[in-house]
Amino acid sequence: MEKSEKRNPFSRMMAIRGMGQVVTVTIGLIVLCIVFGILNPSFFSGKNVGNLLRQIAPTLITGIGQSFVLITGNIDLSIGSVVGMSCMLSATMMTKGINPWAAVLITLACCLLVGIINGELVARCKLPPFIATLGTMTIARGIAQIANNNYNTDSIGEAAEGFRNFFYYGKILGLYNTIWIAVVIWLIFNFLLSRTRTGRHIYAIGSNLEASKLSGVNIVRTTTKAYLVSAFCACVVGLIICATSGMGTMDAGNSYEMYAVAASVIGGVSTLGGQGILLGTVIGASIWGVLQNGLQFAGAPVAIRNIVIGIIVVVSVLMDVVLRGGKPRHRKEKGEAAKAEPK
Repeated sequence: MEKSEKRNPFSRMMAIRGMGQVVTVTIGLIVLCIVFGILNPSFFSGKNVGNLLRQIAPTLITGIGQSFVLITGNIDLSIGSVVGMSCMLSATMMTKGINPWAAVLITLACCLLVGIINGELVARCKLPPFIATLGTMTIARGIAQIANNNYNTDSIGEAAEGFRNFFYYGKILGLYNTIWIAVVIWLIFNFLLSRTRTGRHIYAIGSNLEASKLSGVNIVRTTTKAYLVSAFCACVVGLIICATSGMGTMDAGNSYEMYAVAASVIGGVSTLGGQGILLGTVIGASIWGVLQNGLQFAGAPVAIRNIVIGIIVVVSVLMDVVLRGGKPRHRKEKGEAAKAEPK
């Protein structure tokens, strides 16, 4: 048996939970690139590829955060509003003369607080994640609006040039810093999810909540960690948007929760919990970016682009529900265990 496994690394790779979906969507991504390249050869130009990667990066970062939450069997609807809150808080502080990096740290603390609140409401207070994060979504958007008295901020100024170069305009080895930030975040959180006890616990509570409790997993702490990752990723994207525009805008991050879900579920992260890998999130974010970019090159209006993305998300979730029988694994197993108990 061991010799057979050593001779067949492909089989071992495909045995990884969620890898089959990753392979499928990767083939789809390659086909999309070929089609758009045929329709417009400029699609493969160096300038467009660089801009495409920079466009994919924020979607990938928020997708990583949403993937952590989805794997626990929950969802985070507050991501887009936390992005907006991050953008407005950081920009407002910078326009008031606060050191840009001090503003970044204060903004990060505020965003992480939202993550802690989400985790506590869902895991400890037993609120449905849809309701809990819908509430914090509204609160975070309100904070973004009152940060500068219901106005977008002025330019963050020359004092923030280092901040803007770090998060958006700077380059390392020919690639924009935004891309490198996304790569580093993916490497860190992929290691956390796939190689640590916290990652195993995140998969466990998404697969079988009751069994996880009996095994000694701290449900509140693990769920809160997932929401903290989501809040951190949203904060970083808000800072990227602030650096991109050079100002704070109250509507920053609108629809980013949808982009995050799209990147996750297209890449094979199950909305029912317990399944998915962050490599799939990379492919999902890339498909989203390629579709947006390619349809733009093809002259498709924004409405058509949104419709196409929406259809893909719905189909991806529908396939997941059908393949897994329409029930989260932990609920199904809990019901079967109850039936098996002697009366």
